[in-house]
Amino acid sequence: MADSEGNQEYLGIDSSVLIAYLVPEHPLHKTAKSLTTENHAVNATVMHETYLTAVFKLRRRPEQTVKTLLNYMRLAMCLPLSEKTVELGLRLATSHGLGGRDALILASYLDSKTVRRFVTMDSALLRLKKVMLGKKILSISRP
Repeated sequence: MADSEGNQEYLGIDSSVLIAYLVPEHPLHKTAKSLTTENHAVNATVMHETYLTAVFKLRRRPEQTVKTLLNYMRLAMCLPLSEKTVELGLRLATSHGLGGRDALILASYLDSKTVRRFVTMDSALLRLKKVMLGKKILSISRP
């Protein structure tokens, strides 16, 4: 994994996949670990959703969770959330009937120059299969 876009292609990661990737006792950890060879992209929404799930649903220690997430961020490309991304997210929410967080996550990956694939375990997002912005297509699949 690298920390700048450059010419490499990055895989957009959803929090449902990131939690499985980072938590060894998660039932889908082995599946998610297969993504180790990919360059990962995340955004603030994904990172915070992952924290929420780890601490409040899986009862992991907050301090350890923060340490794990910060270490992961050093390896992944963290995409910014700009005004343009927020606007695109609102348009995606309206056109695809998505919630705000899901739409914002998709918008950040769709707006990125090097993210072409997005992995999730969220059935609502998987039903979309792809989203488009002009000629750019973001494919949505399971890991």
